[in-house]
Amino acid sequence: MANDTTRPNNKQSIDNLKTSGFERRMSIAKTSLNIGRRWAGNSVSGMFLDKKARSARNQVFMEAQANYVAEELGKLKGSVVKIGQMLAMYGEHVLPPEITRALQTLNDDTATLAWPKIEQTLRRTLGDKLDELEVNPVPIGTASLAQVHRATIIATGEDVVLKIQYPGVADAIDSDLALFKRLLKVSNAVPQTRALDTWFEEIRDLLHVEVDYTIEAATTERFYQRLQDDARYVVPKINRNYSSKYLLCMSYESGVSITSESLQVLSHERRNAIGQAAIEIMMQEIFVWGEMQTDPNFGNYLIRIADTEDQQDKLVLLDFGAIRQFDNHLLTIAHGLLRAGYHHDHEAMKQAMTGYDFFYSMSEKVNSDIAALFLLATEPFSDPATNPDIPTNCLDENQRYVWANSKLHSRISATAQRAMQSLEFNLPPKEFMFISRKFIGAYTFLTVLDAHTNSDKLVKPFL
Repeated sequence: MANDTTRPNNKQSIDNLKTSGFERRMSIAKTSLNIGRRWAGNSVSGMFLDKKARSARNQVFMEAQANYVAEELGKLKGSVVKIGQMLAMYGEHVLPPEITRALQTLNDDTATLAWPKIEQTLRRTLGDKLDELEVNPVPIGTASLAQVHRATIIATGEDVVLKIQYPGVADAIDSDLALFKRLLKVSNAVPQTRALDTWFEEIRDLLHVEVDYTIEAATTERFYQRLQDDARYVVPKINRNYSSKYLLCMSYESGVSITSESLQVLSHERRNAIGQAAIEIMMQEIFVWGEMQTDPNFGNYLIRIADTEDQQDKLVLLDFGAIRQFDNHLLTIAHGLLRAGYHHDHEAMKQAMTGYDFFYSMSEKVNSDIAALFLLATEPFSDPATNPDIPTNCLDENQRYVWANSKLHSRISATAQRAMQSLEFNLPPKEFMFISRKFIGAYTFLTVLDAHTNSDKLVKPFL
């Protein structure tokens, strides 16, 4: 969660949030009522259409319903928006595409909470300690659960940032989840299945962790220790004196966003180095530390551009709230999948796909199709010498992978769609979905950067 530090903030400000259970229930109830009326009107007006026309009409109507739901949810900050974002990110195999597309429009970058309310929250949290800080009332970043303000510690002159959780959002998580499920049910847009219930349970657990800033502070400190001697990365330093369960104080770290024009004028080799660092940190998270930042949002990263060519450009890692831990069982499977992908070995990939009922429940044909899908997904991490399926325009003269030419996301989606059409296909384990989404985020990051990466450097340390 961050803004390009070169940009001013000119977002609309609001004086209050609908954080009470009553206000949120009223807002959702109004939306539900309108949805019910729309469904009734659509059903009556479609009674005399033939099957084909009715199907086409329902498709258009479903799209409109989904967009209406997303628009109404977007008016509420807090976990309702976060739930929608998480479902859009991880639930594409559970939700209809119309709902997924609509939920993807939910944006953190919304109106800011006015300074008097934020100041009141800070005073309640810090007491007299607030007088030790000079806080800029204009936020530098907003999200569904919190907003970020720059501040100075008056005694030392140190620049810090305060991640301030919106009042009431932590207490509203369980009721927001129930309201969200009810809204989806009323909309008739989503089958009420056990798979959907499982995802909501997962989202509940993740959100309760994400709103506890004592957990995020400890995680940030672990990553700070791990990376403090690697010049390619910057992790903010936590200031415990001004931190609490709902407030996080950390060192201010400057940088520009991944979409900044100032990155595009860097030499290609410098952009390659930034891209290599971005994907290497993900490999470390999965295969060394067993815990991964699962939110691939661009706002969680900044780039600190060096002043000269011979200095080190740095990747600034900002947000450690959405951390997911993986057990040794999963990591053993992931190692096997990576090894099979590196060697582009279809049979080895099938052998590596063990340990979950998801794999055991499939026939040989579907199992083989999923193995082919995994081989495609691991294409950027494969050895060009053993993978003849890499398109020729996806390797540069140094045999590095050219992400921007790969169209990998659309190729994976097309292959996955064919595999999922089988009646035997079940929802993949949640852990695989998290890792999958992280890789898709990395793909987008490296494509925007137009980075070329070396698979040997990425994979060999973990084989």
